[in-house]
Amino acid sequence: MKANGRFLLDTSVIIAIFGGDNSVVKNMIQAIEILVPSIAIGELYYGAYRSGNVTKNLNQVGKFAVNNLILYCDINTAKEYGFIKNYLRRKGTIIPDNDIWISAIAKQYDLVLAVRDQHFVNLDDLGSLVTNMESSL
Repeated sequence: MKANGRFLLDTSVIIAIFGGDNSVVKNMIQAIEILVPSIAIGELYYGAYRSGNVTKNLNQVGKFAVNNLILYCDINTAKEYGFIKNYLRRKGTIIPDNDIWISAIAKQYDLVLAVRDQHFVNLDDLGSLVTNMESSL
């Protein structure tokens, strides 16, 4: 396992957990601490409202949110966000803004960012600890 065993979950990993993806669940067992960015909760609520089963999915997101430690953005997160976004701009790399915010929270708190989206590899040379949850830790 990378770093200190403290993981921040990207939305894609949470969706895999909701779907019962055993490889993700197996990797999560190794974690010392699992944290969730508030941005991911917002993305999950958006997905629930867009879904065909709004009530069920809203309940699932709500239960997940109350049962996990949520990290919120503050001025330090904003500073990390600005640095990362400018770094990516200079590289000519574009990733979704919400993923930059999630990355900023991970960097701020020195967390391993657990992801399933390939565009996060663009952050590797920033010293960010990104773990692709489709492979073993």
